[in-house]
Order: sequence, then C-alpha cells, then structure tokens
Amino acid sequence: MPRYALLILPAYNRVYGENAVRLTRSELAVFSERGLDGGIVGSEETRIGGVPYVTFETERPLADPDVALLSNLSSVYAVFGVEGDLLRPLAMRPRDRLSSDLLTIQKYAGKTNEHFTKLLLNVTALACDKGLGDGLTVFDPMCGRGTTLNQALMYGYDAYGIDVDGKDFEAYTGFVKTWLRNKRLKHTAELVPVRREGARVGRRLNVTFGLSKDAVKAGDVQHLTVVNADTLKSREIFRPRSFDVLAADAPYGVQHGSRGGGGLSRSPLDLLRQAVPIWAELLRPGGAMGIAWNTYGGTRADLGKILLDAGLQVMEYPDFEHWVDQAIVRDVIVAHKPA
Repeated sequence: MPRYALLILPAYNRVYGENAVRLTRSELAVFSERGLDGGIVGSEETRIGGVPYVTFETERPLADPDVALLSNLSSVYAVFGVEGDLLRPLAMRPRDRLSSDLLTIQKYAGKTNEHFTKLLLNVTALACDKGLGDGLTVFDPMCGRGTTLNQALMYGYDAYGIDVDGKDFEAYTGFVKTWLRNKRLKHTAELVPVRREGARVGRRLNVTFGLSKDAVKAGDVQHLTVVNADTLKSREIFRPRSFDVLAADAPYGVQHGSRGGGGLSRSPLDLLRQAVPIWAELLRPGGAMGIAWNTYGGTRADLGKILLDAGLQVMEYPDFEHWVDQAIVRDVIVAHKPA
C-alpha cells in the first residue's frame, strides 16, 4: 500500500503541542471518512530523524485533490510520500488565501490556540453536506475576538459572529479595520446600531473586502459581520437557515462562567440548553454544528442530548479530548442538521 508522512507543525503553546500528534491522527480519521471515502488505512506516530510525524497508508495513491485536502489539516506543516527510507515532498495547496498574521497578530489572555480553532472548523465543515469546499458561510455564536471568524476568512468563506462582550467587540473591530488598511485590501467597513421594535439591542460591524480592486469589480468579495449582542438574541438578528457551519468554543465556566437566563453559571450546559435550539434554526439543512467545551462542566452525553433535542444528528467522531490546564479538559462534539 502507498505510505505517507505528515510533518507536524510546532505549536507555540507547549501543552497543545504535546497533544498535536494524537489530535492530528483523530483529525486525519475525519478527513479520511468525510473527504477521502475512508481511503486512509490507520495512522501512527513515527519519529523520523528525531522529529514527530504522523504516518499512514492508503488503499490507492493520493491524487492531487487528496493532497490539497490534507494540506488543510490543522497541525500539518508538510506532506510526504514515503519511498523506502526517503521522503518525497508533495505539493501542498491549502485553502488559505490571506496572510497568516490575520490569525497570529492578536495576543490576549484566554485566546484559543489557532491550531485548535482550525481543527474545530475543519471537522465541523466536513460534517456538512458541502464539505470543506467553496462558498461556505460560517457562524460563531460566541465569537470573542474573532479567532474562528479569521480562520473562516482565511479559507475564503463569509464569516458571521455575535458576542455579548463589548470590549471584545471593540477590540476586534479595531483590529480588523487596521489589518485591512495595512494589507491595502479594497474594502468597506461600517459600524451601525442594531434595533428591534425601536429599541437598540446591539451594534453591528459590516465588512466587505476583496483581494484586489479588479476582484471587487468582478464581485469576488468576502463578507464579515460581527454583532455585539447576547447570543440568545441570534434568531432576532440573523435569518433562519443562513449558515452552513456553526463553530463555537463554549465558555469554560471555571475561569469566567457563562451567562444564560440572567445569571452567572459555572457550567456551559446551562447556556447551551437555551442557545443550541436557537442556533439550530440558523443552520441550513445539511449544515453542521461543532462545539468545543470543558468536560468538567458537562459530559458528552449531556451535550449530545442537547443537540439531539434540537433536531441534530450527533456525528460518531474519534477522540478529540485533551488536557488544557488543571481546570480545563477540552473536547469537541459535532452534529449534522438533516436536509
């Protein structure tokens, strides 16, 4: 059988880096099942020249589109064909169309590791009927300072988010405007109030941009919308069946709690029980919802029931559970909305 090796990208976060190989193997299994028709036969960690790789075999040689798909694995730096004791580099063609500093410039306490954000978006997009293809619309219902939104933009997708924290909204608004100006991308950006029944319920940032003036003239543009409002009001702000992918990094509770029903709770489940049915209405049929959460705040069975009660089908995905710190063990659950 043809054999291949994935060189693992070093992670700036030491703890995440220690989990990178195992998480890559789990992510690779999803890529195999959802993107390569199950063509990957197992995987294992292999050290070559003292450096960690993930190696695997396939039922047939990988074609160029297969390598292009695998180029988007969240912690992969390079893809090789294994030929005896030699590694033959394969041409990678990731979806990324913007400068990587869109993901790395922002530094702040509590920022989710960019590799993990990419993993969450990848495995969620692969669960939707469109797969990790073109033209997706991505919604983050607790977007914070926009790490998931930025990864969606990197892939060429339209990105939408909502967050109740006014400081995060202002920080992200300032960052995006500055980044677009510095990159000299043709764009428009407007900040407008959001009103319902005459009352102001939030603020909205609307951005449209293209990679060049010619692209904008041709209609080749991306859209970014971020709203400063309570996620429980998402249905009042966005139309139902608007999004292909919903990816959320739920509050971890132990550090800052989560708000729902007017109070502060240490369990994200209290918020998710209220929010998930609302979010499910915003998904298009055939879409997918992915949620990362702290397992100390609720079990997979608890969260799975919330998703099932909202009419979603929980995917049978491999293990993504990993230790973050003494108060957080993070996991991922993904569900599909039937067409």
